[in-house]
Amino acid sequence: MISTKEMQKAAEFIRQNCTATDFNFSINGSEELLTRFAQNGITQHISGNKLNVNLNVAFENKTGEASGNILDEDALKYLIQTAESMAELNQPDPEFVASEPAHDLPEVDNYAKHTADLSVEKIVDDILTCVKNAESKDAKLSGISEKNINNTFLATKNGFEGFDNSTSFSHSMTMKREGVETKVSKSVKDYATFNMPKLIERLNSQFDSLNNPVQLEKGKIPVILRPAAVLNWLFYLIWTFDRRTADEGHTPFTDQIGKQFFGKNFTFRSRLDDPDLEANKFLNGGIPAENIDWIVNGVIKNMSADRYYAKQKNLKALQPYNIIVDGGNVTETEMMKKVKRGVIVNNFWYIRPTDRKTGEWTGLTRDGVLYFEDGKIQKSVTNFRWNEILHDATKRILSMGPTVQQEYYAKVPTLLIDDFNFVDVTTF
Repeated sequence: MISTKEMQKAAEFIRQNCTATDFNFSINGSEELLTRFAQNGITQHISGNKLNVNLNVAFENKTGEASGNILDEDALKYLIQTAESMAELNQPDPEFVASEPAHDLPEVDNYAKHTADLSVEKIVDDILTCVKNAESKDAKLSGISEKNINNTFLATKNGFEGFDNSTSFSHSMTMKREGVETKVSKSVKDYATFNMPKLIERLNSQFDSLNNPVQLEKGKIPVILRPAAVLNWLFYLIWTFDRRTADEGHTPFTDQIGKQFFGKNFTFRSRLDDPDLEANKFLNGGIPAENIDWIVNGVIKNMSADRYYAKQKNLKALQPYNIIVDGGNVTETEMMKKVKRGVIVNNFWYIRPTDRKTGEWTGLTRDGVLYFEDGKIQKSVTNFRWNEILHDATKRILSMGPTVQQEYYAKVPTLLIDDFNFVDVTTF
């Protein structure tokens, strides 16, 4: 794994030899340990170090870029020559922004020793436990376990220098027997907080509930969205939650800063001080990260903006670096008693925009759907296609479960939403 001193030495070489009027020099080093399994057996181990080196230069506002994976002087000379040659031949960039100066960066700790020290033997033992569980159900298991250690470094012509070191561990697995199939996944910053028995318990609960699914009529019906589904849906909010596209009229968020636009029960934040979540020290080319309230009790407080647009409009350059959605204290059992009938959705996929201007999306359910009535799960049902406007759906939140960690960068709750719009049914 590349050291900070090696990165700084390379940056100094760039400073001494780059003739461009500006530059951004970044290094990303990673140590990866990945194990794939399928049909109840391990199929692949991948381990090793990766290095990505990137140099972006500018002569005034004519830019060029080159990348590589070696840090010796010959490689860095080639990187400089290639990037500068491209910049000299290039057309001026009308959205060029000078590189960032030195900044005071926040103190965050994205490194967990338990994750860094995790051995392949321990990963294999965990997979074996999962496979034995699948075999006890006469089922087949497949999935991926992955450990990552990442070093990120950025240096600029104008004096910025930042380094961050992070770890993550993820485990996903799909269990299948004949027509019954479901998946669970989870990732954490610190392997010491990862609970494999609990994840197996969740997998078994989903799997055992999915026998002989039947078709349920399409239409609007209350839905309990479990955390994986909530997070998958939220990605598409974040994708379009951009100040520039809103100001240009391409999304439903035009002129909505400071206004009640989402439901009063919906709050979305990014936080540096949550010990469970990764939080980048710097983003947007060297902008220091900070605690950000994006949406508070339905009111839009901030939206993403890149460095160019922020400079044009005298805004802060912002982007989400982690995801926290405030929850409540209602259990899933209590949610089922709050409405006469409804469905429980484990996850979504194939989400696509139907109308970005209005914020409408379509997608499919996956990993199992359950029908409940009179406070009890009655049967499993086949999957649905849905069409929904996310911000409208947040106005129909009836109750929320506790916020739980779903990924190393995200905590979200279970949500009970009224009149979710299921527009079609599937045969599987």
